[in-house]
Amino acid sequence: MSKWLVTGGSGFLGINLIRALVEKGHEVISIDIAPFLYPDMADRVDHRIVDIRDREAVDECMSQGIDVFMHGAAALPLYKKSDILSTNIQGSRNVMESAHAHGVKRGIYISSTAVYGIPEKHPLFEDDPLVGVGPYGYTKIEAEKIVKEFREKGMTITSIRPKSFVGPERLGVFAIFYQWAAEGRSFPMIGRGENLYQLLHVEDLCNSIIMSAQHENTEAINTEFNIGAKEFSTMREDYQVVLDKAGFGRKIKESPAHLVIFALEVLDFFNLSPLYPWVYKTATKDSFVSIEKAEKLIGFTPVFSNKDALLRNYQWYLDNVSKFEKSDGVTHRAPWSQGVLGLARHFF
Repeated sequence: MSKWLVTGGSGFLGINLIRALVEKGHEVISIDIAPFLYPDMADRVDHRIVDIRDREAVDECMSQGIDVFMHGAAALPLYKKSDILSTNIQGSRNVMESAHAHGVKRGIYISSTAVYGIPEKHPLFEDDPLVGVGPYGYTKIEAEKIVKEFREKGMTITSIRPKSFVGPERLGVFAIFYQWAAEGRSFPMIGRGENLYQLLHVEDLCNSIIMSAQHENTEAINTEFNIGAKEFSTMREDYQVVLDKAGFGRKIKESPAHLVIFALEVLDFFNLSPLYPWVYKTATKDSFVSIEKAEKLIGFTPVFSNKDALLRNYQWYLDNVSKFEKSDGVTHRAPWSQGVLGLARHFF
């Protein structure tokens, strides 16, 4: 069995990967700036409060006989721009430099399909242009450049570009939708909801990470992979299954896209929007990637469709909603503030 270092271990992806690793018998050191609030794993994981921008602290963790690192820690789009830049670029460099200095040859970097910006054609392939939107998309591109630097130094680092992923522990923007569904409300789409929008279940993402780390052909996996669901349909069709599950007979509603996007841009200017630009500017467009490369080179086969992922995440929400604290969170594990949508929902 291997010893893993997981950055961002307190987060949504982090805890799901850690559970999968521990279940398979691997040893895990988790690092995050946030505490590790998972009683089921508390005695089975070595968690350390570490900011990846602190090189000495990262070195201390990386010196513990690590075989594989998974670098998932990142400042998400709702963070301050300065934190996004320093965490996602300098923090990533610290992780890569530390791994190299301590002889860790194998790593996984979690990038994002935000690196493709708002493209006009689909599906997206790994060699398509990288034109990230906003500070977050920009920093993901820069971090991938850092990864390539350390590949040239002899390391094997797989960059994974996942679609938006859901599953146990996921809240963020999805908590808004799930709350409306549970309250028996309809839910508005930006536009008609007829666009194809691929999602991903976190369990499939974790499988792709572990498969990449364990693959014997290091040359084949020393590259970038898109990861997403194999089965998906329009946003209207996929999200409707959650309203159907809620059992109130409610429907996904369309809205005038241009007016809604303009309104969100105004609200965003005043820090009142519950959504960040990359979300609302892509919500009316097709958004899906080709996973052929991952299927061919690492044998990735997603188990869950969009509908499966949303339904399982919604059920987890219902089972745990009493535990959530009110939050204006900026992470995927905290319910995001609804802003003015908190008032608008009374009309649905």
